[in-house]
Amino acid sequence: MLAFKAVQGAGWLVFSRLVGRVIDFFTLLVLARILSPADFGLAALATSLVLIVDTVLEVPVTQALVRLPKIDKSHLDTGFTLGLIRGALIAVIVLGAAWPFSVFNHEPLLLPLVAVLCIGPVAKGFVSPAMVTFARQLGFRQTFILELSGKICASAAAVMVVLSGGGYWAIVTNSVIASVAATIASYVLAPYRPALSLGRLRDFASFIGWFNSAQIISAFNWQFDRFFVGSLTDKATLGRYAVANDVAVIPTQSIIGPALQPVMAAFSQINNDPVRVKQAFLKAVRFAMLISVPACIGIALTADLVTDLLLGEKWKDAAPLLSILAISVAPIPYFQTLYSVSLALDKPNVIFKLNLTDLVLRLVLLPSGFYLGSVTGVSFARVLLSFAMFGFYITEVRKLLDLGIAKQLRNLWKVALSALVMACWVYFLRKGLSDRHLNHVLELGFVSVTGAAAYAGTLLLLGMRLVAGRGRLELVDR
Repeated sequence: MLAFKAVQGAGWLVFSRLVGRVIDFFTLLVLARILSPADFGLAALATSLVLIVDTVLEVPVTQALVRLPKIDKSHLDTGFTLGLIRGALIAVIVLGAAWPFSVFNHEPLLLPLVAVLCIGPVAKGFVSPAMVTFARQLGFRQTFILELSGKICASAAAVMVVLSGGGYWAIVTNSVIASVAATIASYVLAPYRPALSLGRLRDFASFIGWFNSAQIISAFNWQFDRFFVGSLTDKATLGRYAVANDVAVIPTQSIIGPALQPVMAAFSQINNDPVRVKQAFLKAVRFAMLISVPACIGIALTADLVTDLLLGEKWKDAAPLLSILAISVAPIPYFQTLYSVSLALDKPNVIFKLNLTDLVLRLVLLPSGFYLGSVTGVSFARVLLSFAMFGFYITEVRKLLDLGIAKQLRNLWKVALSALVMACWVYFLRKGLSDRHLNHVLELGFVSVTGAAAYAGTLLLLGMRLVAGRGRLELVDR
């Protein structure tokens, strides 16, 4: 029953993120066909600074509250106060760094862009902490409404700005309005009377300490390549790299990430039963990789069609980057699942250790990749980094859950083999269609449908089944 509730919650979150991505696609289509890669590069550079500060000062109010046996009004007040303090710190740090950041990058336009962008993360600090009630109950319909309202308002505002000649300010508007609208909606969905208190700080302190340490490193990990590429290339190149990366992470951000949010709450409810946690982890990670691996391979093999249809002819140089970066994303859901179980078991130090390892490898591999092959070399370095980190993920799972490496790999071999069959099919199919000059929409549709059929068919032949009904929804491996 717990698994079914988690799947229901995941369904709402996946649906929410998919609808949000449809809205994002619409917004991106409008903006990409009006704005230039240089505009996106400028916005990406400004966003990088804000995201680093936002991530470094992340206060995991929801995660900290979900893991507690009981919560009361004083817990919510403490969470709200921490969010308020966080927002104030973000404003001070970002506004203080905006001018030197613009001088360092020789771009005076970064100053106003960064100043306005910081409104978004500040607004997030005011979200109603009472939203945690729905997460604890594995009910995420309200989260769907929250995210959808923010996306719709942001998209409408961004389109209005770009059509009015606002240029790159449309990208900034989209980011800021999404956070502000979602914050307002949170109080409609989960009414809460704000009160300042740190009376329950002890329940947050140890968790936040390790978590924030991990987040500081994570912030540099996720934004280092943009800073690095942006400092050594022109804004148009950075824009192509940034947009290619944003498209590449769609499978993990739109499907896997939301689907795994209820998993932490589910893990928290069984964290005293090691056997159930092991079984739940294996099922969750197999489900995550089942979706991630074929999606990433599919994007990699059809990157030219994807960029042409979504972004237009002027973005064709982003296609080779997208093809490489999509592969680098495939192992990330393994970390996302490990992340959930680590927090549920109150072991955020595991996340810190992995993020630190990632940073050390990143500082070595990405500059080496740029030296050998410019921005394309950076993309290949990202692939090497991602698969190296996968080795560390399975090692940490062995230590945390006492799950052998061989058992973890056996859990995924059918997914890997099915994805290989799909990749061969798509590759040779596209070679066969290359001389026919099909409409790109038709070609992408045909390749996607038949590739998915090859993948699903191979899984069925290998004995994997989806069992649904009577309160049960489970992936069965026979």
